[in-house]
This record gives sequence, structure tokens and C-alpha cells, in this order.
Amino acid sequence: MIDLEAARYLWHPIAASSDLVPRHVFHAQILGREMALWRADDDNVNAWENRCLHRGVRLSIGINDGTELLCQYHGWRYANRTAGCTYIPAHPADAPARTICNNTYPAVEHYGLIWSGDSPEGPLPLLSTVDTSFVTPLRAVTINAASQQILLPLIQGYTLQLSDTGDGSLRYGADTPDAFTIILRATDTSSDRAIPAPDIAFFLQPVDAARTTIRGILCGMDEHNTDPQALNDLLRFHNRLLCNIRDRLEKAMADEPAPTPWIPIIPTVSENQASMPAINEDGRSASLRVRVASIESLSPSVKSFRFEPLSDLPEAQLPASQPGAHIDVHLPNGLVRQYSLINGPGQTDHYAIAVKLSLPSTGGSQALHEHLREGDLLATSAPRNNFTLRRDAEHTHLVAGGIGLTPLLAMARALHHMGRPYTLHHFVSQESELFFQDELQTLSGSYHAHIGLNPSQTAVRLADILASPAEHQHLYLCGPAPMLQCARTTAADLNWQDHTVHFEYFANPEERDDSSSFDVDLARSGLTLNVPAGQSLLAVLREHGVTLPSSCEQGACGTCRVAVLQGTPDHQDVYLSDAEKARGDCLMSCVSRARSNKLTLDL
Repeated sequence: MIDLEAARYLWHPIAASSDLVPRHVFHAQILGREMALWRADDDNVNAWENRCLHRGVRLSIGINDGTELLCQYHGWRYANRTAGCTYIPAHPADAPARTICNNTYPAVEHYGLIWSGDSPEGPLPLLSTVDTSFVTPLRAVTINAASQQILLPLIQGYTLQLSDTGDGSLRYGADTPDAFTIILRATDTSSDRAIPAPDIAFFLQPVDAARTTIRGILCGMDEHNTDPQALNDLLRFHNRLLCNIRDRLEKAMADEPAPTPWIPIIPTVSENQASMPAINEDGRSASLRVRVASIESLSPSVKSFRFEPLSDLPEAQLPASQPGAHIDVHLPNGLVRQYSLINGPGQTDHYAIAVKLSLPSTGGSQALHEHLREGDLLATSAPRNNFTLRRDAEHTHLVAGGIGLTPLLAMARALHHMGRPYTLHHFVSQESELFFQDELQTLSGSYHAHIGLNPSQTAVRLADILASPAEHQHLYLCGPAPMLQCARTTAADLNWQDHTVHFEYFANPEERDDSSSFDVDLARSGLTLNVPAGQSLLAVLREHGVTLPSSCEQGACGTCRVAVLQGTPDHQDVYLSDAEKARGDCLMSCVSRARSNKLTLDL
């Protein structure tokens, strides 16, 4: 009797390599567990729980776009390698990329087969006694029988059924290295056979307690250098044998009692994936450790930095990010700075940023440009996204100023990969400040560089770009504060709807007034706190044990957003739109204060 509990810890073939065709998802099953198998464009094989985390819809009917797997029910997207959720339609928060991740299983490609399992341990089955320099997989045959009921009939079938064919020149000797593997060694005395009979290795894949798939490989046979007709005849010959074995066995077992069903243990999503990650005392998390893998000069003032996870294992991956996301980089000089990721879809083996040297520097860009070296170690946060790309727009307009191209480059890469229409405009003061030109010219969107325009010329060009806004189009802006303000004002004057205009500032250029004092009631905590002049609301909250996530801490990124239940906020941020500020239902706790004597917050 085969112990299915022990089988959980073994490697089993669950598909042939040829089953994983490009841009396709294969439905596999092992020990009652359904898996979605798909090969990404980088040749990585993913073995995932066959369910979308939203409603349990099978991912095997999803769309493999080469870097992500798209659930066709509500459009959730999952990243190659990590299975992290990268996009939830109509969900602007950054939670999906940081916390929602499907169950994954190890997958190895060997002997022309895809191997996985419930919780496989140890090595794959070794076939050291046969020639595996070349292998040709046979067509898989599934039998309604338990694995232990197939072992002997399969061996006997290759003796008795061959005798029935009258071919006395071919004999097989059997060896069973383990309960799920059979090796048949061929003895072929025929001199006129088109292809000498090869040895065969059969592997029994326990689909569940009452079903088994036989997966066989012809050992030592190079199908690419074999006569196609002879090979086809040989494959048909073995398929007939296996089908006869299946039919005889199922007929003989028709009156046998059904075995006890095997109930797989479906793991729930871990707690740390189902909730926001813990934050440190000052709210700026640095949960990741990365190595500076490379540094490249893109222009006289811009360098790109590639960060890779510390593990040297090929499968080491970082949390997936969405287009527009940024990370907190904790620099050796003690500063924390936020930089937009320029990663394309499915790139979870590294984070890439591009940084312009600002002179005079407050210490961030200078530390990166002048002191950081390849091989240095850094701490970073997981990606946050408060500048989320809508992927359902009929057309997306991307307008960047200088280094503001970085988040929009990630968006352009995503839109290009999805085949969505977009236009990218890049404003720079001189030609030497252009970067990523070769790639931008090859992307499917319309790319335009605007060089050397003064402020009034820039305003005229923006008015031309934003003229006649059509319904269901969205605008994304990133760049220096004067340009963003000009673009936002122009868009409003040209009747762009407020919810279609998205923007991200490098920093908050506004002068902030912290001279007022006010009280806050925390509705959930039951605390009433006083925020004195010269101290931020965020700092007071932390002093009293109320921790909030934060990033820029100057009102530009939106990370420390808090809902307002009563009172009138004094907004001093550049993250909220004018309409959002007018509603008065939220504030940025790092810079906002109160116009009323008291605020009631949803904390």
C-alpha cells in the first residue's frame, strides 16, 4: 500500500515541458490539489494554487501575458515568480503589492517533465541506470485507479500485450527504484526496426486517492534527430499499449470499492500576507536588505542603481511592485529618501531607481552619486504606491519633467506590455538630460521629447498637449513643482475632470506654518491629545503610542493619510487634489494642522 501522506513530501511529475506553451496556463493536479502551471517569457515555470484570492476562480482559465497572470473574473494580476498581487482594479491603495500573495509550490523542469508536489523534500528521482542524455516524453494517460493498483499491471502489460502482438524480438526487464517509478529496459533483437526500441522510465503521478496519471519518457532518444514518421509510429505504439492497460485495469476494477478520498490540506494565506506589515517606531519601515548590483550613468547628472536581494539563490525575489510605486532607501549617512521604481512588469529579482544629483543637495542624491559603490548593502522598505496607474483608460497621457520620468517610465512599460494606448511627453532643459531614449523609442506608445523650453513656452506646449480632453482618458504628471502646478492649472482650465488628473511631487515646495496649536480626538483609541505649536500631528501621535506608516514626512507622498471625522483640516500638503482638500475628510498627518479648535480622527 502506497502511503499518500508520505507521498506529499516527494517530487512528482505534474506536466510535460511541452504542456507549458507560451502565453498558456496548464491545469495540473497532485494529491487532490489543483495547480495552475505557466511559463513566463523569462522561461521561469510557476506552480501556484489554482485559485484567485478574490473569489477562488481558477487561475488556469486566466491569461498568461508573459510576466503576470491575469484572473479573468475581476482582473486581479499576479507577478511571475513571487505570485504577489500587483493590481486590483479600482483599488488605489498599495496594499495589494505588499500583502496579497498566492500560495506557490516549487517547480523543477527535468527529463522533459515539470516536477512539483505538495511539500517536496530531497532530490528528484534519479535515473542513473538509463541513458537520459536525450528524452522524449510519451503522451500521459490517466487511469481511474490508485497508484499501488497500477504498478504490477503496467509491468505485466508491457510483457503480455507485447506477446499478443507477436513481436518476439522485443522484451522488457523491469526495475522499481521506488513506489512511483518503473524502469523498463528494452532487449531488441530485431534488425529491421526503424528505430531501436529505447528504455522507458514511467512515473506514477498520484492525482488523488482514486486516480493516477502515467507519465513516461523514452530514454536516450533525440526526437529532433529521429525520422519523424518512425518516431510518430513509435509514439502511437506506446500510446496504444498504455490505453489497453488502462482499459483492462479499469474493467477489472469496476466492482471494487472506491478508496477513501484524499483530502488535501489547503494552506490559508499567512497572517503577515493578509495584513499590513509591522512598522518601526518612526513609521519608516526598512524590512528589506539589498545589495547594490550595478550603477550606471544615464546622463551627466542622472545615475541608475540596481538593487538585488542579498540571497545568492536564483529564486531570491523581492516583493512585487506596481507602476508608480516608490521605496524608502535608508542611506549610509542616516538619511531616508524616497525614490520611484522604474521596474517593468514582472521584474521581482531586483529594484531599479534613477536619481538626479541635486545641487545643493540635502544629502540624499549626493550620498548615492558620490559615496555608494557596487557591492554596498542597503536597507529599503517594501514598495508603496500612492501614484497608482489606472489600466482601464481609453488613452493615458504621461507628462514628465526631468527626473519625473522615473515613475512614468514604469507606467509606460506596463502599458506597452498590456497593449494599452498611451502618449509620453518628457520636458528637459537640455538634450543631455534625456535618458532611456533607446527603450522609449521602441515602446509602442507615442513618445515626445521637449527640449529647452522656458516657462512660458512650456505653458503653451502643455496647453496644446492637454487640449480637448476626451472622456475616459487619464493624465499622469510628475516633475518639478512649478511645472506640475502649471500643468494642473492648465488641465483644470481645459475642463479635465479632477478624478482623471493624477500627480506626484518630488517634494513639498510650500512653506509650512506650524505656529498653531490644536486638539485631536482619536475616535477608535479614546484619546484626546494636544498638538502644540512647532510639533507635527504625526510626532504627537507617535509619542502616545499611535504608530502610523510614513515615508517622505513632508506632505508629498500620501503615506501618512488619516481620515477626518469632524473638524476642518488645514491642508499643507501637495498630495491631495483641490477637490479632495475641499471635502475635508482626510489629512496628511505629517504636515496638516487644524483650522477648527479640534479634529476628530479615525484612529
